[in-house]
Amino acid sequence: MTNLNRFKMELNGIDLLNDEAEVYLLEVGLDQFAEYNPTSNTNKRKILQAALAVLESIANSPQTMKNYKIDDMTITQFYENLQNRIDALEKKIRAIPDDDKVFQDGATFNYIFSS
Repeated sequence: MTNLNRFKMELNGIDLLNDEAEVYLLEVGLDQFAEYNPTSNTNKRKILQAALAVLESIANSPQTMKNYKIDDMTITQFYENLQNRIDALEKKIRAIPDDDKVFQDGATFNYIFSS
């Protein structure tokens, strides 16, 4: 499975052109044709960061918000659900430890403050 395939799997239900998907992947430092490594926390984090960027792009698009309509869902509900998904994805990304910060006993080290 390539990074592009895994990225599209994460965005299930959101249609992107391959060129657009490539840009999102390149922005986080991933090659779309490279093999996806499921054991790499860095690779997982970058896929999720690219998916987060797509969701943020949707949230920042007035056209999407103006024209979005499905069954009984209003624009407000869509935005709230979208924002909840963005928040959940941000928490998930922060919870994934770096590959180089995992110690031999399985403990992780996270910085609380940064400059």
